Amino acid sequence: MKRWGIVLLVGLLVFALTGEVYAKSYKIATVVKLDGIAWFDRMREGVKKFGEDTGNETFLLGPQKADAALQVQIIEDLIAQGVDAICVVPFSPEALEPVLKKAMEKGIVVISHEATNQQNVNYDLEAFDNAAYGAHLMDYLAKYMGGEGEYATMVGSLTSKSHNQWVDGGIARQKEKYPNIKMVTERVESYDDQTKAYENAKELLKKYPNLKGFQTSAMPESAGVGLAIEEKGLQGKVVVVGTGLVSVTGQYLESGAVQLISFWDPADAGYAMNKLAVMVLEKQEVKAGMDLGVKGYNNIIMDGKVLYGAAWVDVTKENMSEYNF
Repeated sequence: MKRWGIVLLVGLLVFALTGEVYAKSYKIATVVKLDGIAWFDRMREGVKKFGEDTGNETFLLGPQKADAALQVQIIEDLIAQGVDAICVVPFSPEALEPVLKKAMEKGIVVISHEATNQQNVNYDLEAFDNAAYGAHLMDYLAKYMGGEGEYATMVGSLTSKSHNQWVDGGIARQKEKYPNIKMVTERVESYDDQTKAYENAKELLKKYPNLKGFQTSAMPESAGVGLAIEEKGLQGKVVVVGTGLVSVTGQYLESGAVQLISFWDPADAGYAMNKLAVMVLEKQEVKAGMDLGVKGYNNIIMDGKVLYGAAWVDVTKENMSEYNF
């Protein structure tokens, strides 16, 4: 009885602060591709804030290296703990299908992010339409390349669904609008690692001496490629457009080694995923046009189990001071 009295008190406080009240408090785990990098450190802030705002037990964890098998083991452990919901950013959606199926069979709510092809989920929540984001990056890459020249693409993994959708969207836009731009090779993998992205960039610059641009995907890649360009003194001659964070890539925006980074706030994505998980647990209606109460997720577009916000942000040297993460 004492525990339920505390839960009721927390619920009343949440209602007073947010206008929402939940029937009980839930244990919600958010599992990311790789712990200890700036992107997911920022996501942890949003996950933590949701718990503080609502009285639910929320936490974020992930493997120490980008490895699907390690993600599977983490989720197995969470199933054994009996969590109420798992929010997950998969390294390999296909590799997680069996363990997520097991979670759902145990009655655990599953919400994915950056995984529109994930099957064993209640919903997948995307910050935006991935093809449109990739086309958007290509428009800027073409602008900075002057509408001509050779470029290369990079992804965290060939199994990372969103990264490959961004590149697909960029290639489609390039073929549609920029016939004088040419991709020199198939997309290369960074494994979400800045050092690997740096090594990839050095190899590509050596192999393709006329290379004029990079479209990058995983958050650390823009900084890794920027460092390679800076070391070779190629600022202004080779351009970089891709996903990144100011805290990681800002120095390369400042030096001119990177021209533009785009991102969605991982904290907002973490908060929104957890909010959606509770909605499912509470059997609230999930529908097109709904407002998750998070900037960029105020008018949800719905395509089956995939939900889209409109949450990307563009940052250049000129406006980077507006962002502190």
